Amino acid sequence: MAPWLLVVALACISATVRLGAQQAVPSPPDVEDGQRLFVGSCANCHGPDGDAVPGVDLGHNQFRRASSDADLIEIIRRGIPGTAMPPGNYSNTQATQIVAYLRSLGLSPERSTNSGDVSRGQALLEGKGQCLTCHQVNGRGSRLGPDLSDVGQLRRAADLERAIVDPSGPVRPQNRAVLVVTKDGETISGRLLNHDTFTVLMLDSTERLRAFSTSALREVSFSKTSSKTSYRDKLSSQEIADLVAYLTSLKGVKAREP
Repeated sequence: MAPWLLVVALACISATVRLGAQQAVPSPPDVEDGQRLFVGSCANCHGPDGDAVPGVDLGHNQFRRASSDADLIEIIRRGIPGTAMPPGNYSNTQATQIVAYLRSLGLSPERSTNSGDVSRGQALLEGKGQCLTCHQVNGRGSRLGPDLSDVGQLRRAADLERAIVDPSGPVRPQNRAVLVVTKDGETISGRLLNHDTFTVLMLDSTERLRAFSTSALREVSFSKTSSKTSYRDKLSSQEIADLVAYLTSLKGVKAREP
C-alpha cells in the first residue's frame, strides 16, 4: 500500500463520526481506483482539486444537490438534466469508488507547505531537474515518460509533490515500462504503448517505435511501480515547491475565446 493511502486510511478511521451515518468510510483500494477514474474523466471539468466548477468544491465535500453517498453515486451515473453535468458511463461499483476518492480529498494533504515560483520552477524543470530527458512539455522533451503539458489540469499539487519526493508508488497502466527479451537474447526496455496476446508495442530507450510478436519473445515483464529516482535529496524544499508551482500551471493548450 502506498504510504499516503495508509495516512488516508488512518484519517478515515478517526473521521467516522464526522462523516455521518449516510457516508461510508472510504477504503484505500477504493480511493486509489476512484482517483484513477476521477483523473481520467471528472478532472477535465472539475479540476484536480475538484473546485473548478463555481459553487462546487468536491475536495471539501461541498455539493449543490447531494447530501449522501447515494445521491453522489446517482449524479455520477445519471448526470443532472438541464445542466452541464452529463451522465457517466460508470458501473455502480465505479461510481462508489469515485465517491470514496472525493471523500478522501478532504482528509489528505492539499498542497505544498511552501509557496512556489512558476518561473523558477520552469527553469528547474528544463535545467537542474533534467525532467525533459524523460518528459515532454508543449512539444519539447522526451516521449519516454508521461507528457506533462496538461498535468496541472489533472493532478493535485499534493500528488505532484509526492511524485517528486516519493515516486515509488504504482504507475498508471498507460505509463508502465516494459522489458522484453527476444529468443535471440536481445534485451530491450522502454515505455509500453500497447500489448495483447500476439504483439507488444513500445517506445524503446532511444524513442524508436518497436513492435514485437510475442511468439518471438522469451520474456516479457511490465513494471507496476515507478522507476524514477526521488528528488528529495537533490532539490531543496523551496525548489520542490517551485517545481510543483510550475507543474500545476500546466493546463494544456487553451482554446481560443470566441
